[in-house]
Amino acid sequence: MIESGDHEAWNIPVDRSAAPKREPGPIDLRRSYVQAAYSGIPTFMGVPFCLNQEDLRAGQVDVAVFGAPLDSSSGHRGAAYGPRAIRADERYIFNTPELLVSASTRVSPFNVLRVVDYGDAPVDIFSVENSLPSIGGMVREVVDVGAVPVIIGGDHSLMIASVGALADLYGPDKVGVVHFDAHPDCHEHIFGHRVTHGTPIWRLIEEKAMPGRNFFQIGLRTPSGPDDRLLNWMRRNGLRTHFMAEIDRIGAAAVIDRVIEEIQAGPEFVYLSLDIDVLDPAYAPGTGTPEPGGLTPRELFPALRRICAETNVIGIDVVEVAPHLDPGYSTTMNARRAIFEGITGLAMKKSGITTADYLNPIVSGDLKFPLA
Repeated sequence: MIESGDHEAWNIPVDRSAAPKREPGPIDLRRSYVQAAYSGIPTFMGVPFCLNQEDLRAGQVDVAVFGAPLDSSSGHRGAAYGPRAIRADERYIFNTPELLVSASTRVSPFNVLRVVDYGDAPVDIFSVENSLPSIGGMVREVVDVGAVPVIIGGDHSLMIASVGALADLYGPDKVGVVHFDAHPDCHEHIFGHRVTHGTPIWRLIEEKAMPGRNFFQIGLRTPSGPDDRLLNWMRRNGLRTHFMAEIDRIGAAAVIDRVIEEIQAGPEFVYLSLDIDVLDPAYAPGTGTPEPGGLTPRELFPALRRICAETNVIGIDVVEVAPHLDPGYSTTMNARRAIFEGITGLAMKKSGITTADYLNPIVSGDLKFPLA
């Protein structure tokens, strides 16, 4: 018998040997096709649920969304509640994925891609070090069936596991990371601790031998760093860092043009990592390390959509959503929409829509509605 005090109880799978047999495949948890967004068992945007890798494989899944409820490496806790909040704090009147359409591209991503919710990775709530292998294992399970993992954090330490797993699978020189963040996350340690939400890039470069030139950073602006020593380390290693000052100077769209050019001339595969604090706190106050002067949703969403449509994205995460710090729900709403825009970009790519900064001509105003 398993007891709560068992050393590895948090990572022992449930015994389902006595459960009724069923055919493997995604399980739609809705009772009706259209239901109120606040009713039923929450999955990400109402998509079907997969319990194991056999379900993923049988469903020929394209995208598997799973949570990593981890925040034991953060100075300000609460991001562990991010996955549940992003699934459950839906504000729309209905939550029917088949009816959702991108307002900018007129692409209906859930009708192009088979998207499922894959539950949460097991985590040891007292140890980030113990938790990272299970997160990496979930990434491998998803990639092994040919799907793209989309990870809902949790804090940014999970990137050590997720990108590390992809580097092992594809080769560290072939994987690039597009890193939206107010902070560099390149520290060797934080107060002596090497596994934290501020150290994933240092660890990936120094321990996984990923080349620094394969990291593309967007939105850095914190007054607490990088200091000169860290900035010199970043420059020596060749990181492509686009500070908020550059965005202020030439605009977000022009910076994303530069980033996409850098990616297309660089690594074969791309992992997209979004720390929600890249947004200005006016739009995302629910995060442990807010920094004024950030991106707006109108700048961020097209950037995510473009990167997923115009490059070869093999993994996505959205991290550092701490819902208890935001009574107005704007952080979870913008995090959910950010994931939707990324999945829309993946759907555009599958549909062959890879034109730079594509917008549907009707909604962009280039093609007028016919007169009655």
